[in-house]
Parts: sequence; C-alpha cells; structure tokens
Amino acid sequence: MDHIEQQKMENEEQNIQKKKAQVRKEWNQQELIKQKQHERMHQEHIAHEHQEHMHIHSPEDKKAVLNRLSRAIGHMEAVKRMVENDVDCSEVLIQLAAVRSAINNTGKVVLKNHLNHCIVEAIEEEDHLAIHRLSDAIDKFVK
Repeated sequence: MDHIEQQKMENEEQNIQKKKAQVRKEWNQQELIKQKQHERMHQEHIAHEHQEHMHIHSPEDKKAVLNRLSRAIGHMEAVKRMVENDVDCSEVLIQLAAVRSAINNTGKVVLKNHLNHCIVEAIEEEDHLAIHRLSDAIDKFVK
C-alpha cells in the first residue's frame, strides 16, 4: 500500500469516526431529554414503564462480582441458620455486619469496574446521561 492509499484510508476512518461522534452526540441529547421527561413523570407521579440498559462486562469482571455475591449469599444463609438455631443475638449482629461489609465491598468493585470501563467510554463519547445516571446510582449506594 503506497502513501496516498494509506492517507485516503486514514481520512475515511477519520470521517467515519466524526460521523459516529456526531450520531452519539445527537443520541445523547435525545437521551438527556428523555431522562428529564422521565424524572418529571416521577415528580408528578405519572404511571410509566422503565427500560433497562444493558452493559457488557468482561468475563473476569463478571466472575469476580458473582463470586463475591455468592460468598455474601452463603454468609447470609449461615446467619439465617444462626437465627433458626437461636444463636446469641450479639453473634448474629456481628455476622450481619460482616455480610453488610461484603455487600458494600462488592458494590465498590462494581463501581470501580463501571468507572474504569463504562464511564471512561461515556466520557470519550460525551455521554452525559451515563454520567448523570452514575451520580444518581452513587447517591443511592452511599445512603
């Protein structure tokens, strides 16, 4: 491939990237409008449906989160058995604190993954809606 052909291919790639960026920007603006309308519906108690947004995560990240959740579930089942077997309340409270800590740490892993992947991509694509949703999610997570 000579220099001229390579330059043409690079120009075409740049044009494609510019078009993609413009489409993403327009989509983000539309999504932001939808989000504001959705918030208004909540404020005015208007009946409506929620749509879920799918994220794709690496198998390693997903496995790490699922393993942490499985351990927390197993721990919670053990606490349930403690209550069923009339174990001392102070011991149950200590184990509940451990379960809560495990769940909070799992949330931190999810948050870090989200920041390192989804939000980095959202910033690159100027996806203000994703950043707004993250802010809302953090507010609920730290309550």
